[in-house]
Amino acid sequence: MHTELDTIVLNQRCDSPMVSKTLETARLPNIPVLSVSVKDAIKQKLDSISQLKWESDQENAFVVGDIGEVYRQFLRWKALLPRIEPFFAVKSNPDPMVVKLLQSLGLGFDCASKAEIQIALETGADPSRIIYANPCKQASYIRYAAQQNVAKMTFDNADELYKIKKFYPNAELVLRILTDDSKSLCQLGIKFGAPLDTVDHLLQTAKDLDLNVIGVSFHVGSGCYDQYAFSEAVNLARGVFDKAEAMGFNFSLLDVGGGFPSADVTDGVTFEKIAAVLGPTVDALFPPNIRVIAEPGRYFVASAFTVCTNIIARRSKINNEQPSFMYYVNDGMYGSFNCIIFDHQVVQPHVLAKDGHFAYGEELEEKHYECSVWGPTCDSIDCLNKKTTLPLLSEGDWLYWNNMGAYTVCSSSQFNGFKSPEILYTNTYC
Repeated sequence: MHTELDTIVLNQRCDSPMVSKTLETARLPNIPVLSVSVKDAIKQKLDSISQLKWESDQENAFVVGDIGEVYRQFLRWKALLPRIEPFFAVKSNPDPMVVKLLQSLGLGFDCASKAEIQIALETGADPSRIIYANPCKQASYIRYAAQQNVAKMTFDNADELYKIKKFYPNAELVLRILTDDSKSLCQLGIKFGAPLDTVDHLLQTAKDLDLNVIGVSFHVGSGCYDQYAFSEAVNLARGVFDKAEAMGFNFSLLDVGGGFPSADVTDGVTFEKIAAVLGPTVDALFPPNIRVIAEPGRYFVASAFTVCTNIIARRSKINNEQPSFMYYVNDGMYGSFNCIIFDHQVVQPHVLAKDGHFAYGEELEEKHYECSVWGPTCDSIDCLNKKTTLPLLSEGDWLYWNNMGAYTVCSSSQFNGFKSPEILYTNTYC
């Protein structure tokens, strides 16, 4: 999964005092963390199920979260973008173990609501390391941010400035500008971002209200597949800095937003390619006294979580005299797989266990059949994969799904009475 960077940065010894202390600090009370591979963690879980055959709900779906993978992503970021401080986007995965680990590593947090601010604060984050990065905020949430001294917050319109003036006049404001996000899977510009032709008016309004604007932010969109979108946005931000300076502002912060791919992206626009463009552009346009932060979310967590589902039913069909199958599993689009709708993800099943044989990581040398995979609810949109191929499976067999850590469990509901899956933790770094 990882590149040659593994041999440069990711080979820190786990038994070094710094690493072991950090990972130990990140542990939460009463939540066990294994020190085995993801494969072995899953096998232990399945073995425990087989020994409890008559226990209620014993075949429920479950998730394995690898905090070691999150740590490796931290090391990769520090190696390739050392100047840019990551503020983890809590919305992507507010898992308490993940948040605690990242807080222990000194990361900041990008929060979009009162609840997310509470999560960061309760984990031990200093208010100065939180940015309330939602340009359109509920008034009571602004009051809460003021009570907690969470000063940094974004805006992109004049109405928000008047609201902030009323409820938090001492806030440290960051102007979110509109950039080209047409080369991203999730285009956020249709909802947020000040067009450049409104910047003068917004800065003048802030000046008239005696508000403290400290910098500029942007977001090139989630799932960006053009590394040069970042450099183009940084150039736009530089222009706003210059405009603000001419108006008497003294900006000190640049927020380059999110859109960074996770470790599972090894072709096309990888994190390494973005870093090779973004880092030098920032250094060329902004002097060292300008603080630069980012809002990565999926980058840290997508590849760290694996979902395991049990096949609860099967339907057989005949298409052009060829058999095909519909498999139903016990997690779906109203659960961990809501990323299919909300995050435009394409998920792919892999055989985990077939006829009692543990098959994680194996390519089964047997005939494959066309099939579809469906979630457990009564809603017909609850389809995880409309067309794929798998060997012939039966009720009771298991599938697993990689790269399921971003915008998955955090958005799950209990529609039709299906609960969110249990999360088990392991640490593959140590």
